[in-house]
Amino acid sequence: MNNKKSSVPKLRFPEFTDAWEQRKLKDFSQKVIEKNVDNKYTETLTNSAEFGIINQRDFFDKDISNATNLTSYYIVQNNDFVYNPRISNLAPVGPIKRNKLGRTGVMSPLYYVFRITDVNPTFLEIFFETSIWHRFMKENGDSGARSDRFAIKDSIFIEMPIYIPQSQEQQKIGSFFTALDRLITTHQRKLENVKKLKKSLLQKMFPKNGQEFPEIRFPEFTDAWEQRKSKDIFINVSEKGFSDLPVLSASQEFGMVKREEIGIDIKYDQKSTNTYKRVKVGQFVIHLRSFQGGFAWSDIEGITSPAYTIIDFKNKENHHPDFWKIIFSSSNFIKKLETVTYGIRDGRSISFSDFSNLLLTFPKIQEQQKIGSFFTALDRLITTHQRKLENVKNLKKALLQQMFV
Repeated sequence: MNNKKSSVPKLRFPEFTDAWEQRKLKDFSQKVIEKNVDNKYTETLTNSAEFGIINQRDFFDKDISNATNLTSYYIVQNNDFVYNPRISNLAPVGPIKRNKLGRTGVMSPLYYVFRITDVNPTFLEIFFETSIWHRFMKENGDSGARSDRFAIKDSIFIEMPIYIPQSQEQQKIGSFFTALDRLITTHQRKLENVKKLKKSLLQKMFPKNGQEFPEIRFPEFTDAWEQRKSKDIFINVSEKGFSDLPVLSASQEFGMVKREEIGIDIKYDQKSTNTYKRVKVGQFVIHLRSFQGGFAWSDIEGITSPAYTIIDFKNKENHHPDFWKIIFSSSNFIKKLETVTYGIRDGRSISFSDFSNLLLTFPKIQEQQKIGSFFTALDRLITTHQRKLENVKNLKKALLQQMFV
């Protein structure tokens, strides 16, 4: 093999021009074989493809190992690396992670634990986030008899070739990706905070069962909320004979969408579309998965399966769709839905008669509109944070492919 070939990354910091050196894992690592003979360490660790090296109890919500007998387990110090042969979608040949807990624990002998010298641990940790080393693993190991576990001999594993730059470049790459990870964590935290805020407000800005007033509301509104049966607010709509309109499908995330846009090839008889129900802008569709995600709102006109139930407001002047979108997608409403549709399971649509006697609580139109606008703005903020998070994750993914050899 020509070590000079492709020995520099496609993208690098301009002050570095030297070729990267190809080394083998065994050149700068040593397998950890020290066992917990005296049960000195009691914290059992595990290697998760998603979360890295964490406490076993945090991952499984219980202790898998026998805490009173960990003598056969390997001692894992801070900055030690661990290869977990369990494969997953995130780790097709198993993950290699670094212990960054700042403390020593123990790990099952099923794992391969190794300690490194002469290489920046952060650089190596980031390298193992790439898929570059997967090719070596696939060429020299296999999933064996167990499809959930990758098999490779220790003697072969340590022959893994890794291109490594000079220490200054290692350090700069490590620092760069550490900063990128901090940015990802910041966006994740912001996203989770807004989601938690929304969840909390959904519980407090709507009256509890049997109550007429919410715990929190906009100060200009003081009237009690009204409670009515669904059939007093909504009507069942069943207009057919509009086969020229686009066919719509129900999406839990986006409401009603054009079937051609969801990326799934669903077969249906073109001749039967004359029996499909018309859906107008602003109407709600009770669909097969309403037990999971509530009712789907439509912002486009089209036709949908006759198995679905379409509802509209009896009096549009008294109701705001943004408010009812929140109601119909809430966990409290879905729980209510289950109580009036006992015996119906996922896979059969809910009829209007099933839904008609359900008691619903709502304020006057002005308060509905303000609540709807508030949660719409909150959803936009969530979407913004999600987009920022995805952008940074995609940036990291692209840089991982280009900044390593």
